[in-house]
Amino acid sequence: MLERLHHGGGDLEFKGRIDVMADMSGYDAERLFQLIANHFDYTGSSRAKLILDNWAEYLPRFVKVMPVEYRRALREIEMAQTTVAAE
Repeated sequence: MLERLHHGGGDLEFKGRIDVMADMSGYDAERLFQLIANHFDYTGSSRAKLILDNWAEYLPRFVKVMPVEYRRALREIEMAQTTVAAE
């Protein structure tokens, strides 16, 4: 799913490197689903399977945690891009 949306699918190939200039605030549910699906594929985790099989029930239980400074930096980048686009 992530590869199709161009948001860094195939994390092992990227060795954890991501494009920090890309929008990191969207597609959270899809990213999370893919991470759990990958975990299940690699480990056969019964817990991961339970979460995937009951996705609608489990999704609201996840909480996004983002460092304050990183969030601030993303907002500044977005504002700068908006300013440039408006000019």
